[in-house]
Parts: sequence; structure tokens; C-alpha cells
Amino acid sequence: MYNPIKILLILLFLSPAAFGQNKPFWNEIQEFKKNDNISMPPKNGIVFVGSSSLRMWKDLEETFKSYNAINRGFGGSDLANANDYIKELVLDYKPRQVVIYSGENDIATGVSAVDTYNRFVTFFINIRKGLPKATITYVSMKLSPSRAKFSEVVLTANASIKAYVAKQKNASFVDITSKMLDSKGNYRPELFQPDMLHMKPAGYDIWTRAITPYLKKK
Repeated sequence: MYNPIKILLILLFLSPAAFGQNKPFWNEIQEFKKNDNISMPPKNGIVFVGSSSLRMWKDLEETFKSYNAINRGFGGSDLANANDYIKELVLDYKPRQVVIYSGENDIATGVSAVDTYNRFVTFFINIRKGLPKATITYVSMKLSPSRAKFSEVVLTANASIKAYVAKQKNASFVDITSKMLDSKGNYRPELFQPDMLHMKPAGYDIWTRAITPYLKKK
């Protein structure tokens, strides 16, 4: 027999975590929190947040050690995922700067340039609300050989995001896209792992040189 009171009691006693576990990348976020409980990164650092290109940048925190960098790249995430976990990945650290690399996976799953741009703007606005004094830096989406069919969409979204960032205070746009192409505008496969998506150290060297001038010192 249907018993609404019994159902209500069950819902009340269910752990909130049980609902959260159904969200994408839940386990990775919990791992970050577990590590933070052991050793919380100092506040006023620089959070790098975004997709697997950051997650697989294994020496990012060492590379930018003098800036108190915190690497919060996770899974094969997109901008919507980053916004879903904005508190855990960004706001809780109270950083002086947030560096974003995300959007490439949005496009690869069929999200249009316009909607990718809108997702970025939503994420940007929410960061700004939570951290009104922080610098927000967007690293442009790279052109990956394995995703050549999405190149025009990537370039269109990059251009829209760049135009938006240019109108914002305390914000910057880092172009790594053109820097990863040769003098004729062609892909450089030697920068990529065999999957032609993720980068070798040579690719990250380009990123390091491009991003460093935009990092805010303590």
C-alpha cells in the first residue's frame, strides 16, 4: 500500500552524498576533498581548473610552484561540469587567480560554438560572484589533430570568448592555439601523444611559456 509518510521518511534519512554520487566525476571531486583534508593548499593561490589537458599536466604545480598553483583539472570534463563543482574546485580555495582550460570537450560532444561560449560566460559570472577580486584567465582551446572536424567550431568559440574577456575587468585571454601550429598553420603531431589529443611535454612547454606572463604574482 502506498504510504507517503514512509517515503518521506526514507528521503529524509538518505545521505545527501547518495544523490551526489550520480553526478559525473563525483569520485574525483571527493578525492580532491580527501587530499585537502590531509593538507589544504594555502589560500590566495592560483587555481587551474578544467579538463584532462590540465589533469594530465603532472608537473603543473611544480612548474608554477612560486605562484602557489593548485591543479584542479579533472576527468574529461567540460565547462558545465566545472560549473557544477565550482565551489569544490574553485571557490573553497579563495584564490587570487583562476586559470581555465575547458570547452574542447563540450565541442567534441556536439555542443555548438554559441552554447560553449554561453557555458563559459555562466562559469565566468559565477566565479566573479564568488571571487569578486580574483583575476580570471582563459586559456584558448587547442586544435587537436584527432578532432580536426571540430576546428572551425573551436576557432569560433575561442574568438567569442576572447571578445567577451576583453570587455571584462581583471580578466585575460591566453592564446595557445596559434602557438601550437607551424608557420603554415598546420598541426604539429610531434606535440601530441599517440591519441593525437593529449600532449607530450613539448606541448606543455609551449603552454608554460604562453601562460606564465599572465600569472598574477603574490
